Amino acid sequence: MPTALILGATSDIAQAIARELAAKQYDLILAARNMNYIERIQKDIQIRYGVQVKPMYFDATSYEQHADFLKQTEVFPEVVVVCFGYLGEQKKAEANWDEAYQILATNYIGAVSILNLVAQEMEKRKQGIIIGISSVAGDRGRKSNYIYGSAKAGFTTYLSGLRNRLYTSGVHVLTVKPGYVTTRMTENMNLPKLLTTTPEKVAKSISKAIKKKKNTIYVKKIWWLVMIIIRCLPESIFKKLNL
Repeated sequence: MPTALILGATSDIAQAIARELAAKQYDLILAARNMNYIERIQKDIQIRYGVQVKPMYFDATSYEQHADFLKQTEVFPEVVVVCFGYLGEQKKAEANWDEAYQILATNYIGAVSILNLVAQEMEKRKQGIIIGISSVAGDRGRKSNYIYGSAKAGFTTYLSGLRNRLYTSGVHVLTVKPGYVTTRMTENMNLPKLLTTTPEKVAKSISKAIKKKKNTIYVKKIWWLVMIIIRCLPESIFKKLNL
């Protein structure tokens, strides 16, 4: 059986992806900081789908431990999914460097640290799939979340360059932009239904995108149109908007 490594495995999106891949008979390595939670997810998936599930501790910001972490997986995964992230608070981050750093370190630096190592190994093996959960927030900076958005913009650009680099090695890189998703992180937000999806739909979209070897997907296609319009607005107009 092929193996998939899911980093940030306790998020709602990550759990949906884990179930989707388990249903397709992938063995799983579920990695995150909350080991008790991962072990509960592990038991549920093993009973429901009959695949092997290995729980592992992973901290995106413990960069010096990332190389050892990959060695400890024992079986190098054919698929690696980066699901970890930290939305943070924009207003707090504007005045508090620790909050700003946490947003940048988790969403960008941590992702680059682990994926640099993954990419090197996949390049040697000349096979593999890397999936990065980015965000529409990275398509253009808005005052409501530009620190988080800048980290996701960097991650999107990183994945684009990685895709370009690894193409000739037979390694595929998929960038996923979910838009609004009904999760624990957004449960207190009043999200517009037209622009909002579910973790399960994100997972299904990723499964289809892997099969079709898509490069970048907006889970709800309307986001593609929305972001085209936002990106095309002249700066003289855009800077006056309350976004």
